[in-house]
Amino acid sequence: MTHDYKRHGTTTLFAALNMLDGKVIGFCMPRHRNGEFRRFLQQLDRETPPKLDLHLIVDNYATHKTPAVKRWLKRQPRFHLHFIRTSASWLNMVERFFAEITRKRILRGIFKSVAELKSAIMDYLDRHNADPKPFVWAKSAGESSKESPERNRRLSQYTSATGAELFPQKCVEIQVSARSPS
Repeated sequence: MTHDYKRHGTTTLFAALNMLDGKVIGFCMPRHRNGEFRRFLQQLDRETPPKLDLHLIVDNYATHKTPAVKRWLKRQPRFHLHFIRTSASWLNMVERFFAEITRKRILRGIFKSVAELKSAIMDYLDRHNADPKPFVWAKSAGESSKESPERNRRLSQYTSATGAELFPQKCVEIQVSARSPS
């Protein structure tokens, strides 16, 4: 810490990126524990049409697998969690969103309180959702798989092991993650 730097606290942004339309549902909490994660899942439940199944791609963070979270998910049949390794972040487009919000809003910002930081984050989410854009791959799946046969093999194993379909009917794929800004 330098003489002109003072840390005022942190927040954790829970974010869900809708892969179909690019909208982000976000929720700031002081910590990243199973209680906060369940509250975030409840928010997703409230903010998404009830007729849709929700396929959430999450990393293997222990918070996502606690007994309390498993009990909640058992009572919510429309929620389907698909776990990926943290090192497979290329699968998780919400990580791209975190990079964007960090670069465009947080990195050079000056926040004198956690409340100011949370306000800046929620303002960014509102502006993003006013004109959302879904992520579009620059290369086709065929081009990408030719360049990385190992990644293609792992993705095939993942979809086989989880039974995940790339585009199931009457569902939306939501990628979920949480990150505390540095």
